[in-house]
Amino acid sequence: MTTILRPLSTSELLDRTFHLYRNHFLTFVGISAIPQLLILPLTLGGAAMLARHQPWAAAAMLFNGYLLYVLAVFLAQVPTVSAVSSLHLGGAMSIGSSYSKSWRSFARVVWIGFLISVIASALFSSVVTLAGAVSALVADANLGPWITGINLIAAIVVPSYLILRWLLTWSLAIPVTVLEGGGFLTSIRRSRFLVKNSRWRIFVIYFLMALLAGVTTITVQSTLLFLVSLFIDDYQTYQAVSVGMLGIGIFASTILVGGLGTIAVCLFYYDQRVRKEGLDLQLMVATLERTPQNPAAASAL
Repeated sequence: MTTILRPLSTSELLDRTFHLYRNHFLTFVGISAIPQLLILPLTLGGAAMLARHQPWAAAAMLFNGYLLYVLAVFLAQVPTVSAVSSLHLGGAMSIGSSYSKSWRSFARVVWIGFLISVIASALFSSVVTLAGAVSALVADANLGPWITGINLIAAIVVPSYLILRWLLTWSLAIPVTVLEGGGFLTSIRRSRFLVKNSRWRIFVIYFLMALLAGVTTITVQSTLLFLVSLFIDDYQTYQAVSVGMLGIGIFASTILVGGLGTIAVCLFYYDQRVRKEGLDLQLMVATLERTPQNPAAASAL
């Protein structure tokens, strides 16, 4: 193996993330671009419908495009995880081999992503409902501004913290199901075991990757919208072109930095396995067992 597995600090893990991304930039961009290419025509078609004064058709196309965008993000994680795994363990990987190697995991990843999204939405709705109920009760009780404020903050912060903790606990479900197999419950239990006592690290990784993705998206879209405003004065045309530019901006930012988060999470998965299961020693022993002995050395023994 050209990569020596060992426990990595958070800064080393992030450095390894950018190292892999920089050295295999075209591979990761190509992996992210393939699913997004299926969605871009819908967003551009929605912009075209707006230009033709067909708002309902535009709304339908844009809505379907954004739904498929979420699906494409999940799908792109599957070959990205396979590519990171191969490269991190010293192998080689291309766009085509990444997809061909991992296509059996697509259905499981979509199912796991769907269930997590449904559960997260239900929990979020419960938090909003609970916060609203507590706010009404506190307001009726006339406890004073300080006590009222503290109760309201607690009603929002505590459930939100529990939801975030739960999401972080399940954060390795997709790398687990791609690299180890298994369905929803198996992947969730495995993720819970690997993430235990390391939620702060995965939170920092997610936060930094989300911040980078957000800055990139805002920069790309702001630049495109500024260029549109320089050349188009008609409001209807500006609105249609802006929708198209937003779609292009989402496409560009997604393929440019969309894979970074998946790379970091996959490396975190391997780091946790090294720390908790001695994966580095397992691979070392397996490599030694596969290495043929030197006949001369064997006869000397």
